[in-house]
Amino acid sequence: MYINGVWQSCENNFDVFNPATGEKIGEVADGGVQQARAAIDAADAAFGEWSRRTAYDRAEILYKAWELMMARQSELSELMTCEQGKPLKAARNEVKYAADFLRWFAEEAKRVYGQTIPSARPDQRFIALKQAVGVVAAITPWNYPISMLTRKLAPALAAGCTVVLKPAESTPLCAIAVFKLLEEAGVPVGVANLVTASQPAPIGREFCENSLIRKLTFTGSTAVGKLLARDAAPQLKRISMELGGHAPFIVCEDADPVHAAKGAALVKFLNAGQACISPNRIYVHESIAERFLETLTERVAGLRAGNGMDPSNSIGPLVAEPALDKVARQVEDAVAKGAHLHTGGSRILENGLEKGYFYAPTVLSGVTDTMQIYREETFGPVAPVVIYNDQDDILALANDTNYGLAAYVYTQNISRAMRLFEGLQFGIIGVNDINPTSAAAPFGGMKMSGMGREGAQEGIEEYLETKLGGFSV
Repeated sequence: MYINGVWQSCENNFDVFNPATGEKIGEVADGGVQQARAAIDAADAAFGEWSRRTAYDRAEILYKAWELMMARQSELSELMTCEQGKPLKAARNEVKYAADFLRWFAEEAKRVYGQTIPSARPDQRFIALKQAVGVVAAITPWNYPISMLTRKLAPALAAGCTVVLKPAESTPLCAIAVFKLLEEAGVPVGVANLVTASQPAPIGREFCENSLIRKLTFTGSTAVGKLLARDAAPQLKRISMELGGHAPFIVCEDADPVHAAKGAALVKFLNAGQACISPNRIYVHESIAERFLETLTERVAGLRAGNGMDPSNSIGPLVAEPALDKVARQVEDAVAKGAHLHTGGSRILENGLEKGYFYAPTVLSGVTDTMQIYREETFGPVAPVVIYNDQDDILALANDTNYGLAAYVYTQNISRAMRLFEGLQFGIIGVNDINPTSAAAPFGGMKMSGMGREGAQEGIEEYLETKLGGFSV
């Protein structure tokens, strides 16, 4: 753990495993409430000096961190592939994406503007300025173990906040590597602190109940996000939540079915389907469904699962045994209720993959709203296709979920695209675009998919308070 500028051990450690091989790849300190409190105290002590530094000083450190991350892209990518499992090419892309947040918010630090406000009184002046919220507690997930760190750390540090971060228990080695990089970049003692732990609940409660924490930011499941929001409520603690999704992928009758199917295959099986923006309901108009399914099945059947260190493999493992069980349960339920299995549909136990958590890339058609997969987030490599016709209200079908993170639309009609963009109750819409994300763009959801935004100008606003001054002159 990294607390108050010192790398610290602990009485107990916990092991870290490669999900592709089941092999132990390291062990890290197993922290608890005592270490979390020490980290919070350190962050509180460092807040005053860090928040008073100029935006240019903070930006210079973030720029240095960006340079270091890009220089070490290869070694960070290899670590991520070993610890999280995604193919090496995808890991390299994630490191680049993570570095983008450091560079973007280095610039945004210098654009935290206030304003002067006219008064009705001639002897009065109003000035509004933005100031750092205070000590931030951050909890990050395992599926994007480096970019989700910088997406929170970079805006918090740019705003002048200090941070205590607890990474996912499955991927602490990536977090340690990022904090070593921040230390080398010159982040001052106590400004950024790391607490690793195998049991997240006690630390989450400490983050919620400790009055020194003024802001809590969390990326993870909706169920855990609701618990954290409940526990933070008594102190009216500022929170931002990036939670689960159940993205619709709408293929209209005028879309190119081959182009749409290729896009669906790319975004659905990104990170083995372990992405909150991954499509979970693929709606295809009946007039082009056959061609769409032919192309999708061909593409998915050609995906090669295996250890991400092998460049010939295009899809990695799931994170753990429970994830495999969930995917298998959803597929079995769908098939039992009448869905047609085009390819996949089972755990992969051949070719030396039996020790990893691999599920065969799967395509289902004939999916209906009676099936578990239609309502539950899968977080796995299964593409469920729903066939619709002109009598169906596709907008109502797509919006029929408690989630509201991402949605996708394929159409060649600009009017239809605009109507769907405006009518879909989701925070991120990709129109003929499977990658509607960037450090420069706001990321976040509606409804049960969370609150607040990360990235863009909105990302730094999450870590700022507005202060008004009224001056009698």
